[in-house]
Amino acid sequence: LVHGLLFERFLNPARKSMPDIDVDFCINGRESVYKYVVDRYGGGEYVSQIITFGKLMTRAVIRDVGRALGIPLKEVDAIAKMVPEVLNISLENALKQEPRLAEMAQSKPEIGELIDICKVLEGLPRHASTHAAGVVISDRPLVEYLPLFKGKKGEVVTQYDMKCVEKIGLVKFDFLGLRNLTVMADALRLIESQGKQAPDMANLDLTDADTYRLLISGDTTGVFQLESSGMKDLMVRLRPECFADIVALVALYRPGPLDSGMVDDFVNCKHGRKPVEYLVPELEPILRETYGVIVYQEQVMKIAVELAGYTMSEADDLRKAMGKKIPEILAKHRDRFVNGAAEKGIPAEKAAQLFDLIEKFGGYGFNKSHSAAYALVSYQTAYLKAHYPVEFLAALLTSEMHSTDAVVKYISECRAHHIPILPPDINASDKHFTVVDGAIRFGLVAVKNVGEAAIDAILEARKEGMFTSIFDFCKRVELKKVNKRVIESLIKCGAFDSTGAFRSQMMAVFEEAMIDGQLRQKKRNDPQLGLFSDFFDEGQWNDRPELPDIPEWDRKEKLALEKECLGFYLSGHPLEGHEAVLEAFTDCDTIGLWEREAAEIVRVGGIIRNVKVIKTRKDELMAFLTLEDRNGSVEITVFSDLYAQAGAILEADRAVIVQGQVEKDENSVKLIAENVIRMETAPELWTAIVQIRLDADAADRNTLLRLKEVLQEHPGACRVRIELVQPSGAVVHIALAEQIGVKATQELKRSVQAVTGPKTVGFRCIPVVRDPGQTNGKRRFRKENGR
Repeated sequence: LVHGLLFERFLNPARKSMPDIDVDFCINGRESVYKYVVDRYGGGEYVSQIITFGKLMTRAVIRDVGRALGIPLKEVDAIAKMVPEVLNISLENALKQEPRLAEMAQSKPEIGELIDICKVLEGLPRHASTHAAGVVISDRPLVEYLPLFKGKKGEVVTQYDMKCVEKIGLVKFDFLGLRNLTVMADALRLIESQGKQAPDMANLDLTDADTYRLLISGDTTGVFQLESSGMKDLMVRLRPECFADIVALVALYRPGPLDSGMVDDFVNCKHGRKPVEYLVPELEPILRETYGVIVYQEQVMKIAVELAGYTMSEADDLRKAMGKKIPEILAKHRDRFVNGAAEKGIPAEKAAQLFDLIEKFGGYGFNKSHSAAYALVSYQTAYLKAHYPVEFLAALLTSEMHSTDAVVKYISECRAHHIPILPPDINASDKHFTVVDGAIRFGLVAVKNVGEAAIDAILEARKEGMFTSIFDFCKRVELKKVNKRVIESLIKCGAFDSTGAFRSQMMAVFEEAMIDGQLRQKKRNDPQLGLFSDFFDEGQWNDRPELPDIPEWDRKEKLALEKECLGFYLSGHPLEGHEAVLEAFTDCDTIGLWEREAAEIVRVGGIIRNVKVIKTRKDELMAFLTLEDRNGSVEITVFSDLYAQAGAILEADRAVIVQGQVEKDENSVKLIAENVIRMETAPELWTAIVQIRLDADAADRNTLLRLKEVLQEHPGACRVRIELVQPSGAVVHIALAEQIGVKATQELKRSVQAVTGPKTVGFRCIPVVRDPGQTNGKRRFRKENGR
């Protein structure tokens, strides 16, 4: 095969169990594939889906037991949501990781009882359902092997789960829906809709320079398998130059290789910082593509075959033995390998060293076939992003339209690539995200409370022409499908703005417009009412309600309602106007937190959301809040000592900067706050030096005297430094005497700039410092020279 893949890794005569057969399909096509397989292989008697047993996992058991104990649903739901978002987390670990949960269990007897019962029931089977991917295909009617039942939709399902199905000798397939394949299919449709020639994804040039430039730069948000911050870092270090490098990249980015030093060896050998060495010359053709490092299981198999005389079946047994690390089996293979290598002319000492080498690295080896298949999808999605970024990102947004966090992330990516995002519009939007003249138009399905049936009704009515007003809309759409909540959400998010009316005006009359529209539709559709048409002359129908003469909502209210209906801000953001402060006094945003180390100290700015205050066992107040910026949000814990100092400013919709310690695992990131300040006070509280930049030619005596007067009118503790820019471009730094200290406020900045001109004053930030008693964590603040 082209990429050196071994069929024996998949199937060989000595294999005792059947291989896993996982096949990925476009999400939208999976059901069609299953129907084809049923028809092709004998129908429901021979093809079946597989049962799975849902267990009482941590959140589910809390909700079920809480319901049985009669605890109010709202309270039970709040407790369940406190469980950290960690895969298969136990209740015991949840109590250790989430202080609020432990606090409630100890302070409230009914919650303590709930938790105790949940610990007993956790993990037990709760219900049966159909496995999302598992399919079994048999050579004889399935009833001859196992019992069957019919699922909720009438589908045939085994009564044995997947492990038992395999034990009785049946072949299990996993038909998986892969979102990225759907993204590619949607992107290709969007490319064609723009009148462009869509690329042939099955025959792409695997040496495309633009694609590798994108990969090397780490610009891989949205690219399959390559969008995590750690993977981006590795990609920038590794600098893939060919498809084989991408295959290796996918295989290497796992805990084992990362922790073993394999990745560093690979990168250093690739870039010539470390010599590529082979223990014996015979290894060179096998390990050449991975720079002398054993990366794949297939390389272990090839070494055993070519250097020790193994058959492919025996080599596969060796591969499995190394993965399981069973000493007795490995000892047998060592003897077999050394003796076989001796027959090939390799000295026993070298052969033993070689076995040690493959035993060390072979245990971390990855299935190359798997890695190559994933690497191809990685390359295909990177190719689309490099050549068709607008269509690719529009398809990504459609694929994640029901996930607010993902939509926010990809809209930020669009802005980073200077791709305009057009708001939802009843006259221009389709169901999904679309491409319009190099911009992305918001899809109506991403608006909350707007279902597909309502969208279909809107699009059907729009075939007769654009909607001219809220009244025209209500007259033409089928109001049985487009209800009050739909219209309200569309107005609030700005989807009616193209009709020319204020959102406030339309909200004031839309219910009247609906009544007017319902009457018109009733008259139009009711044949009996048509007999009395003389009573409904056109003049009467034209006397419809008019838009009231009221002002538009202010910017803050418009943004809040957009957030309510879209899950994020689209036309603006409450942080607008705070850019200079954020640039000078923070060193991280909510997305950047994922790239920081646990226990690292950071400063993050944003808007406070969802403040929850509770009492501790010591009867002290502490708080949990959500801080939101342009790119996402982060949960923040404010313990009682800090709450006593800063509790008064912890209000929803307030702009603040939080200095805190990063707390993270592979699925979540949080902050433990050490300090919280109002954003507008950051210059005053955290400025070390006020910098004033002056052109030397303009710094005459009068200007300097006026500047001195202004500085003396704002006394404080901040030092002042003047930067005199010479005609040559050279800068002379002048530190003023300590007696001329100032208070760094916006008033000072405005007063100084009235003398020196715009954009001539900057605040240099105080670096992050800890209280003397605090020793845990790391000190780090990158933007010490904030402007």
